[in-house]
Amino acid sequence: MLFGRRRRSNGSVFITFMYSFILIVGLAVVYKQLFQKSPSLSPLAEEPKKTQTNNILSVFSKKKDPDELKQRIKQTVGLTWKNYSVLVADTQSEFTMGINEEEIFTGASINKIPILAALYTKVQSGDVNIDEIITLQQEDIQDYGTGSMRYDGAGTTYSIKTLAKLMMQQSDNTAAYILANHIIGMDVIQSFLDTWGMTQTDMINNKTSNADISFLMKKIYMGNIANVAYTKEMLSFFKDGEFEDRIPAQLPDGVVVYHKIGTEIGVMHDVGIVVGPTTKYYIGIMTSDITDEKETTSMMANVSKVVYDYMK
Repeated sequence: MLFGRRRRSNGSVFITFMYSFILIVGLAVVYKQLFQKSPSLSPLAEEPKKTQTNNILSVFSKKKDPDELKQRIKQTVGLTWKNYSVLVADTQSEFTMGINEEEIFTGASINKIPILAALYTKVQSGDVNIDEIITLQQEDIQDYGTGSMRYDGAGTTYSIKTLAKLMMQQSDNTAAYILANHIIGMDVIQSFLDTWGMTQTDMINNKTSNADISFLMKKIYMGNIANVAYTKEMLSFFKDGEFEDRIPAQLPDGVVVYHKIGTEIGVMHDVGIVVGPTTKYYIGIMTSDITDEKETTSMMANVSKVVYDYMK
């Protein structure tokens, strides 16, 4: 007699179906966790987005070594600069690389960053109306350096927001003077800096360090000065300014740089936050005893590219 097939019971079919269903659901959950990022709130709507490939490759990326990056920067600079500071600090990890990061330099127009931070602290608290209209007075015109306001003439009107924008994007000295002396007060600005622990920054004598400015830039960027809307507004003033030939110059298209330059006789700086598809970091480059501005501008761009290639 031939043996026939045993018919599977309804119970066995149901159990098999349930196992298959659970397996499919489990695989779907794992796929979503590995390859789909849930939306997150960020004040940086225009930042480059990470790709699925970047997420996977990041698992296999080499651990960054501050000493290795420091050596690469020193080799790049060589004997070009007599006195300089470079500070790199990842905003997503504890990675930090510093060269003379606590050395105090003449701040030049870097001091406009504390003015902006203090202004929006006052705006956030309701003590300053960002849309208030200010009339330019003859005695407030700072007839030196960069910026368009000194050519507009007394009697021209601006909102406080416009003054902030001109101060950052044009590095306008008249705008900075009005904000610091009439809208906020130099003593108030210094009080904020002292409270925040920026012990190496002196607004009256225009002195600061890479370490202090790094702290303040990250404080602004992370939204610890004002709310999301005001943070986006501040960051927009750092972006696409009139001086893009230093930190941003050699970086790839699509990389966003929120930065501020500073220039005086013998002094050149650029500091900011660089946001690429796979990295976000602060970079500050400060120099003194400079004799060739063109050479220094080119070297700053070179150092920035070395840092970006390492950090990405």
